[in-house]
Amino acid sequence: MISAINYYLFQAIIIVTVAATGAYLVFFVNQKEKVRRVARSILLCSGILQTLYIVTRYFLSGHTPITSEHESVFFFVWATTWAYLSFRWRYTVKNFGTFTSILILILVLISATASREVIPLPPELRSWWLPVHAGITIVAYGFLGLAFIGGFMYLIQEWELKSKRLGYFFSRLPSLNALDQLNNHCLTTGFIFLTLGILSGTLWAKQIVGSYWRWDPKEIWSIITWCIYLIQFHQRMTVGWRGKRAAVMAIIGFCAVIFTLWGATYLLGGDHSYAG
Repeated sequence: MISAINYYLFQAIIIVTVAATGAYLVFFVNQKEKVRRVARSILLCSGILQTLYIVTRYFLSGHTPITSEHESVFFFVWATTWAYLSFRWRYTVKNFGTFTSILILILVLISATASREVIPLPPELRSWWLPVHAGITIVAYGFLGLAFIGGFMYLIQEWELKSKRLGYFFSRLPSLNALDQLNNHCLTTGFIFLTLGILSGTLWAKQIVGSYWRWDPKEIWSIITWCIYLIQFHQRMTVGWRGKRAAVMAIIGFCAVIFTLWGATYLLGGDHSYAG
């Protein structure tokens, strides 16, 4: 019964997320406020369905569903969706939802290509540290994904302004200052969660193997990613590193996030490879 509910929930999530992205794209073209409200409501429905999917998956597997490729990518979907919705609740950034919905849809489709088989956890992973460490880290990825989108939008808008031919995107994108503030908010939140995720991972490693650090490929890339964001965070706080530099660093940092999530797992292996 739970398995069937879980299956149909995922199908519904795909349909609703496609609808949300389509609605946001229509709004991007016609800029009608009513369409934007509809698009946001549909994305909210997707977020609720995502939450229900994770809950049913938990009852199906008996553990926090965040250990397989499908589960980790889907948790990334959930984190990005709710990171955006929480951001949108406090701030308004023109057409940010359009670009975010595209990223969410891409992640949903990636999760759909992975096996949804429930894989039993090895004994060492049966710990309350699992949802703490993995959950916090992927929530960080959600906010850093928003910073990436903000950086991408910033570069498009800057190119429009520098070309001196204010084209299609200029009137549909926020000001450079608004995008820079968006980048700062998402970077700060994501960096805090990423730091907590790494710290919880080292404490868990100490509990399991008696060592805080094992030179696992994913651990190494997590630190590399953290250092990239640390540099950006430090430079922004101390010398006012803003604008194009911050946008480019947000994009570079997110590329490191993606490699940490997938590249280090599949290309380099190690203890953090997905179950099965």
